Amino acid sequence: MSVVANTTSAVDVDLNESSGETKSAINTWRYRHHFTYKADQGKNIIVQCNLCLPRVNLLSTSKTSTSNLKKHLDRTHLGCDARPDAKRGRKKEEYNGEESRHLQLKKLKAEIISKSMTQSKIDDLVFSFIVEDCLSFYVLDQPGFKKLISCLTEGLKVMDRVTLFTKVDQGFSRMREELMAKLSSIQYVCTTADIWTANSRSYFGMTCHWIDTESLERKSAALGFTRLNGRITYDTIAGRIHDAHVTYNIESKVQTTVTDNGSPFVSVFGEFVMEGQENEDDVGFYENVSTVLDGEPEQDMLLFLPPVQRCASHILEQIVTEDFWQAISQGPMCQLHYSSMAKVYGIWSKCHLLPIEMSAAEEIGKMALIVPAVIRWNVEYCAVQKIVSLTERELTELCVRLEVSRLQPEEVAFLKEYVTVFHPLAFALELFQAEQKCYLGLVIPTVLSLKNKLKEQKDAANYFGDVINSIVMAIDVRFQEFFSSTEAKIATATTPQFRLWWMAASEREEMCSLLATEASQMDPSDAAEANTSCNLSTIESEDDFFSYGSAKTTTQIQRRGVTEEVRKYVEGTGKSLECLQDFPRVKQLFLKYNTTLPSTAPVQRLFGQKGNLVTSQRNFLTDDYFERVQLLRYNINVCPLVTE
Repeated sequence: MSVVANTTSAVDVDLNESSGETKSAINTWRYRHHFTYKADQGKNIIVQCNLCLPRVNLLSTSKTSTSNLKKHLDRTHLGCDARPDAKRGRKKEEYNGEESRHLQLKKLKAEIISKSMTQSKIDDLVFSFIVEDCLSFYVLDQPGFKKLISCLTEGLKVMDRVTLFTKVDQGFSRMREELMAKLSSIQYVCTTADIWTANSRSYFGMTCHWIDTESLERKSAALGFTRLNGRITYDTIAGRIHDAHVTYNIESKVQTTVTDNGSPFVSVFGEFVMEGQENEDDVGFYENVSTVLDGEPEQDMLLFLPPVQRCASHILEQIVTEDFWQAISQGPMCQLHYSSMAKVYGIWSKCHLLPIEMSAAEEIGKMALIVPAVIRWNVEYCAVQKIVSLTERELTELCVRLEVSRLQPEEVAFLKEYVTVFHPLAFALELFQAEQKCYLGLVIPTVLSLKNKLKEQKDAANYFGDVINSIVMAIDVRFQEFFSSTEAKIATATTPQFRLWWMAASEREEMCSLLATEASQMDPSDAAEANTSCNLSTIESEDDFFSYGSAKTTTQIQRRGVTEEVRKYVEGTGKSLECLQDFPRVKQLFLKYNTTLPSTAPVQRLFGQKGNLVTSQRNFLTDDYFERVQLLRYNINVCPLVTE
C-alpha cells in the first residue's frame, strides 16, 4: 500500500509532464490518481493501474476517452474512491459544495420559519394587514390569498372571517383601554369634530389632541367615526360630542373643540381616491357643524360642551374663494381671469380624462403635472404653479398636443402674477393644516405676516392691486375673533418663536401683566416643590422661632417670583420649545393654551386617508365594525395593534 501511496502522489507529475505532448481525457478524470502514465502509442496512451501493484498491469486507453480504464475499475476495483481534478474538477466540486450548503441553509431557514411562525402569529399578521390597509374582510376568502399564506408558512391556514371579527373586537377593547389610560394622565386636551356626507350617508368624526409634557410633541388619537342617521341637528352633534368626551373621561380636560366653519369645504378625500375608482356619485361634502351648534336644541338636554373654535384654515379658504371671487368679479380683471382659468381647466380636464394626455404633458414638462381632484384652493394653486413654470415653447407644445386653446401672453402674465401674489397665502394654509408643529399661537403671527406680505406685493402688481386690498380687508374681518381672543394672545406669547415680538411696543407691558396673572395661577410641580422647601423651614433656635410678621406676604413673594420668571422669558431670544423647560409656569401656560389646534385638518385626515373609507365600497361591514376598523387604523401610532 506504501507503493500505491507513492505512485498516487506521482501521478499528477507524470500526467502533467506528459501534457505538453499529450492532452488526454485522463488529465481531468476524477479517477486519474489510480493510474500512472507510462508511454504514448499514437492515439492511445499506456498507463499502470496503481491499485493492481505490485503486479504490473499496463492498460491502454484512448487519449479522448477513459471508458477502458473505467471498465477496469468497475470489474476489478469496484467501490474505489474518486478525487476531483486539480482545476475543473475542483471548481465543479466547490460549486456542488456551495450548492449543497445553499440547499442546507434554505432547508434550515424553512425549518426555523416553520417553528417560529405559529398559527397565532399568522393570524395577528393578517389582522394587521387587513386593518392597516383598510382591506375588505373578504380577502380572507380569496383562493390566491389562502395559497400565498399556505406556501409561505409551510401549510398554516388563513383564519376565517369569524376569527377576524373576534380579533377586531379584542383589538378595539384593548385600544380603548390603553387610550383612556393615556388620557387619564393628561391635563389639557383639544378635540376636533366634523361631519362628512357621501353616497347618502353621513359620518361624524372626532379626534383628540394633546402635548406631551416632557418632549412637548403633539399626540393625536381618534375618538369616534360613527354613522349619523336622519336629519343633522344641534341635538345630534352636541350629543355625539358630549358622548365622546364622557366615554374617554375628558369632559373636564377639553380646552376647545375645533369645528368646520360652514360653507362647502370640499373634502381632501377626493385627492386620495384610487385611480380609476372616481365616480360622480361619490362626491361628498362637509356639513356645517359650527352653524348647527350655533342653533338652539330641539329638546331639553343637559349637555356641557367646551368652547367651540372656528377652523383657521377654513377661514383662509373662504377668503381666497368667496372674497377673492367677489373682488375679481367686480374689477376690470374679471374677463382676463375667467379666460385664463378656463384654458387652464381645459388642460386639467384633458389630462384627467385621458391618461395618454397626462403622459404627454409630463413628457413635455419633464415633471408630474398636478390635476386638482377636488375644488380645494391650495391644490388648485399648486396646479396653476406647475403650468406657469413651463417655458413658452413647452406651454405651446402642450396646448397643441392636448388640442386646447393656447394661453395668450397676457393670460400667462396674469397667471404668473397670480402665483406670485398669493404664494404667502398658500404657505399660510400649509402651516395651518399641519399637525405636529401647529399650535393656536401660530395663528396671529401668521395672519399678520400674511397681511404684510400681501401689502408688499401691491405696488408691483399689475393685475391684482385692487384684489389685494379686498383680501386684506377680508382678513381683518374674518380673523377679528382671533385678534380679540385673550386665549389666542396668550398662546402666541407663550410660543418661544414669537413671544411678544408681534405686538406693538405699547401693548407689551399689558401682556406681561396678563401673563404674570395667568402664570400665578399655575402650579407646576417643580415650582411647588421649591415653594414648599422655602416655606417649611426647620426651627433650630429661638431666633428662628420668634416672628412678628414679615415685610411681605407669601403671596407677594410668589407674585414677585412669577413676574420675574415672565420677564426673563419675554426678554429671552431662544425660539425652540426646549427653552420652556427653564420657565415652568410659562411652560404650563403653553400647554394649556397651545393644546388647541388652529384647524380641523386632523379629523379630515380621519375621513380622507386610504382612499376607500367613506365610499360605496365599505367592505360590507356594519356601522359598528366600520368605526372600529377606522379607529384601530388611525390610532396605530398611539396604541399599537394588540389582540391578546
